[in-house]
Order: sequence, then structure tokens, then C-alpha cells
Amino acid sequence: MLSINPANHSVLELYKLMTGLIVPRPVALVSTIDQNGVPNVAPFSFFSGVGSNPPTVLFCPSLRSAGNDRPDDRKDTLRNVEQTGEFVINIVSDALAAASNATAADVGPEVDEFVLAGLTAIPSEAVRPPRVAESPAQFECKLLQIIFTGHGNGAGVVVLGEIVRFHVRADLESNFRIDQAKLDAVGRMAGNTWVHTRERFELERPK
Repeated sequence: MLSINPANHSVLELYKLMTGLIVPRPVALVSTIDQNGVPNVAPFSFFSGVGSNPPTVLFCPSLRSAGNDRPDDRKDTLRNVEQTGEFVINIVSDALAAASNATAADVGPEVDEFVLAGLTAIPSEAVRPPRVAESPAQFECKLLQIIFTGHGNGAGVVVLGEIVRFHVRADLESNFRIDQAKLDAVGRMAGNTWVHTRERFELERPK
């Protein structure tokens, strides 16, 4: 078995290892607004649930190299969450995958990715950022905490949020259980590879 010491390798090499081994990863299509009310939406595959009391989620908008056209190393999503303390996680189904990928384009903060990707923005109930109408389920979130795990390009940022509203398409839910076939969620593998979640198997948990 190959043994790899992270101290001896580049950020890109470590990123390739992690995204190739931590699979499949669910995709959070995160919508935010900036302090001037300009909406933003972008996909993040370092995304997970944390706990249900209170209902808490996290996503990780890693830092990037600051360039001439960027004010700092923060992605627009992170900057918006810092400014407003709110965000929406929109679950990505197969039908939404291509549009979600389109929102990953590296464009300026003045660009509305809803328009860029042909997505429909609809009002939220408890937060200011809009939801993605095409998403089968959305979580309206209030910021709990932001944790920086490092500094510079590739450093991790953990954004923790409390879910203050769940929105679930009516045909997906029965007694709080979600029909996974109808949800038709997708995930990320390495590089440009995505994955469906249509092949499933069951294992009974030991008692």
C-alpha cells in the first residue's frame, strides 16, 4: 500500500487524492445574496448534514488564490454568507445537474448565476437569499459558525448553518421519509465525473 505524507506534496496533488477517495459526495447548490442584494448561486461538493437537534448542515467553500480581478481569496458565496449570515442549500437532482455545473463558472460578483444557468429564483420564507425553483428540496439556513482550517489557496472553510425551513416537493415525502427514486439525487466523483444514485442496496443495521 502506498503511504503518502501530505507535507511532501502540492495542494493540487492532495486535492486530487481527496476528491478521488472521498466519493460519492452530495452536491449542495448554495444560493446567497450580497449586501447590495445581488444573488449568487454556486455548487459545493464538500457538503454534509451535521445533526438534527438543531437541524444543522455544513458546506466548505475552500479559499483560492487572489487575482487582479478578485478583492481577496474568498469565493463570492463565502463573502456573502459573512455579510448576511444567511444561505440556502438547494438539493441537486439529475435534472438539475447540468445547470448546477454551469453555476461553477468563475465570474465576477456582479454576475447573477441564476440568469447565467437559466435557473428560476423564488423567494424564501425566513431568509433573504432566494431558492432554486428547479431543485426538489431546499434548506433555508441561518449561519451558526465559520471555521477556517488554514490560509491560502486550497485552505478549507467550514460553514455551519442551522436549517430554519425545509422545502420538499410534495410527491417526495411521506411521514418524513423521502422517496429516493423520485429525488434522483446526483453526486460528485473526481474531476469532471458525476454519479447517479439510482443503484442502491440495503443492509440491516446490527442490533
